[in-house]
Amino acid sequence: MFVLELTYTAPVERIDATLQDHVAWLDTQYEAGVFIASGRKNPRDGGVILAVGDDRAQIEKITAEDPFVAQGVCAYRITEFIATKTSDELAPYRQQLPG
Repeated sequence: MFVLELTYTAPVERIDATLQDHVAWLDTQYEAGVFIASGRKNPRDGGVILAVGDDRAQIEKITAEDPFVAQGVCAYRITEFIATKTSDELAPYRQQLPG
């Protein structure tokens, strides 16, 4: 599982100009089963996405396709973690520690 932290690198007016394309990209990732939660940070200086994927390279490729990245208005910080405990609703995403 991955935590994707977006940090805006441009004024919010530029973010808003690209927001519709970003939301369409989010929808595509939800439909593909990659994203399981997302939203704005408060204060509004970026966002957070919870994602599942086969490996970090796959997630890096997906984030590079974000219209926010293409427009140069955000940077991503990607943190991989092993979800050994979850709510019942997220049970399909539970993982075992290696070894």
